[in-house]
Amino acid sequence: MKREKSSIVVASLLAVVLAAGAERSPAAEPAGLPSYLYDRGDGIPTSLFGTYVREKELLVYTFYEYTRSKNFEYQPSELGFTGDNSFFGKAVEQEYLLFLAYGFSDSLAVEFESALHSSVDFRKDPSDTSNVPGRIRESGLGDTEINIRWRFLKETAARPEATFFFKTVFPLQKSKKLLGTPDWEFEPGIVLTKGFSFGTLALRSSLDEYAVDYVKRLSQNWRVVVSLEGESDEVSLIGEVQYALGKNAMLKINSGFGLTKKAPDFAPEIGVLFRF
Repeated sequence: MKREKSSIVVASLLAVVLAAGAERSPAAEPAGLPSYLYDRGDGIPTSLFGTYVREKELLVYTFYEYTRSKNFEYQPSELGFTGDNSFFGKAVEQEYLLFLAYGFSDSLAVEFESALHSSVDFRKDPSDTSNVPGRIRESGLGDTEINIRWRFLKETAARPEATFFFKTVFPLQKSKKLLGTPDWEFEPGIVLTKGFSFGTLALRSSLDEYAVDYVKRLSQNWRVVVSLEGESDEVSLIGEVQYALGKNAMLKINSGFGLTKKAPDFAPEIGVLFRF
């Protein structure tokens, strides 16, 4: 069933690609921008790296994400069983997500993101002798959050751009151990962005996470993004290609690769971003 769902999603995305490609035109960007905005345009940076929302613009991004972790750290007590020792099991998660962003002005934007359907397949560590079942499966609504983005300092030729954000994750899965978020989560942070002749660099930092992003526009239709992301002792390298299917549609394909033991070892994503 999981493979069938994945095939349906991929087939649907390919259909959108073919339909949009029939009347393709370059992605719309305002003319006359300074050179340091060439790679990204004049929009506010969103939580999707390499993605920006402009004033009075609505972004709609539908995507599928697969995450495989061969060293999924857990304690039996975290799963509702007896034992506080740490073990490393295996976990595969599939998510079908919706992302929305709207720019109220050239300084303020709001985002909404939800894993409308998620499934987790967990297998415990063979050395774990606790009463944790050998396999646990969960499915349902995944993480759901809102994000406020405030660009309080615009980039100039001499200084970087600064954007403050505040993310709130809703506690919509109190009965599940592996899926969703059981408690409220609040996360403030900041993004510093600066464009150069060789590309655009962004530093993202919050209480729990940090990242360094590199964005480069190769042509009117192609853009590449590379990101080094870290959270505690989990570090991943993510690469993405973006292709303009038309004036208001973009295909996004990326994959993350774990650089440390506890990070997910493989996390591909594919989706189509629409602008209205």
